[in-house]
Amino acid sequence: MTASLASETPDTGAMALETYELTKRFGGFTALDHVTMKVAPGTVHALLGENGAGKSTLVKCVAGFHRPEEGAVMIDGREHDIANPVVARTLGIGMVYQHFTLAPGMSVAENLLLAGGNTPALIDWKARRAELQSFLANTPFRLDLDARPSELAAGEKQKLELLKQLYLRPRLLILDEPTSVLTPQEADEVLGHVREFARSGLCTVLIITHKFREVMAYADDVTVLRKGRAVHTTGVAYTGPALLARYMVGEGADEAIAEEHLSPVHAVRARVPAAAGRPALEVRGLHVMGDRGAPAVRGLDLAIHSGEILGIAGVSGNGQRELVEALVGQRGRAGGDVLVMGQPYRATREQNHRLKVRSLPEEPLRNACVGELSVAENMALRDFDRAPLCAGGRLRFSHWRSRARDWIVAYGIKTQGEDAPIRSLSGGNVQRAVLARELDGEIDVLVAANPVFGLDFAAVKEIHTRILGLRERGGAVLLVSEDLDELLELADRIVVMSEGRFVFETSASDAKRAELGAHMGGST
Repeated sequence: MTASLASETPDTGAMALETYELTKRFGGFTALDHVTMKVAPGTVHALLGENGAGKSTLVKCVAGFHRPEEGAVMIDGREHDIANPVVARTLGIGMVYQHFTLAPGMSVAENLLLAGGNTPALIDWKARRAELQSFLANTPFRLDLDARPSELAAGEKQKLELLKQLYLRPRLLILDEPTSVLTPQEADEVLGHVREFARSGLCTVLIITHKFREVMAYADDVTVLRKGRAVHTTGVAYTGPALLARYMVGEGADEAIAEEHLSPVHAVRARVPAAAGRPALEVRGLHVMGDRGAPAVRGLDLAIHSGEILGIAGVSGNGQRELVEALVGQRGRAGGDVLVMGQPYRATREQNHRLKVRSLPEEPLRNACVGELSVAENMALRDFDRAPLCAGGRLRFSHWRSRARDWIVAYGIKTQGEDAPIRSLSGGNVQRAVLARELDGEIDVLVAANPVFGLDFAAVKEIHTRILGLRERGGAVLLVSEDLDELLELADRIVVMSEGRFVFETSASDAKRAELGAHMGGST
């Protein structure tokens, strides 16, 4: 059932999209709260907001994956009931997801044809290949039609995801964090083409991103969501990162935090050379196998001295996760040695205490917590058998809970209480709980992988300050991050990891974004 709200309009060319008072609930939780938004045809409209602000829920309502309880979605001035993704595609709505949706056993050509649906039982491949070649000739991306996704780099896979949608000639293209696995150069290439596609009048683009640089460089308009509500919409020409950040975190946000942390130019700070002498953390010839039995880390050597932060940059999937897991004892080593303060290190619990090693692994609920245990119990995993949490062989649960309450307040953890199962917390709050546990006390070596993922900007600033404080106290930090701005702000040295190896190293003060991106993409 549709209700006409305007005169008939053509069903080709860029779409005018409007949501009116759109509301979506999941049980007692309101993910979208009467969101009204207008996206002009032929423009790139950015959606900004913290994790959980409602961005993905909003676009999934437009794309037919969720049905709102209240409100309406209007296309070219007419209300439409978008009951499912098939209806959305019929209306000319396409979506590129944050995670790949490719058929790994099929070729690029087969993936493109599969995206269109209604594939005939017998395919005239000569005609279809000619059609696909003609299509690719009008895009800036060149992919081998016979290649399979398993043979493609992450950036090529993302381009294929975009090509799948462009092949369908959508009137509205929705992009959910489309550059999360791309080098800076690849991101600019993809977004530049998307912008030109919109300006040609063929398509309207709605993009979810957390990168202010992308908003300022490629979007025409921007809407900020906070706690399920649309709190600000403006033309990009009339705003800036600091102002947008203030809307994202609320009226009470500290403007200085926003301006310092969110500037597209990384902060300049005094970098004092690390102390000479024996490295605090040393890796020699490390080999680690991946989940499928193939080498993921190939003969790595690194050394981090006390009072130094070494940043590891790279496109996701180039061995960073396996490296961190091998260092913190969650994955076996196929070869090589790891030393902490000159002593062999196998990441045992006893060694962690004695050598003062802490870790912040990726996906903390999976890698650093026991979901069924309470917040207080998870916070005690590192030292539950040591004073004051244990005395005379007896566990002192009151101390566990008391300390947990203090940390909940100090780190701004949103929970029903210290006795709530940690799996009941949001991802960002699980991360806060793990950070509270791992950053407490004396630390000589910290291994951190994307430590502020999912956190709000005030929390990001707090964690960055703690990491820098650890460095100033003489701690050594290995910081793995997919956010170049974070590495440029915090690190003293940056190495680029590609295909399981270190392929480039530079001091952070001399680092150039384009040069880092070129090495990340393997183009040097």
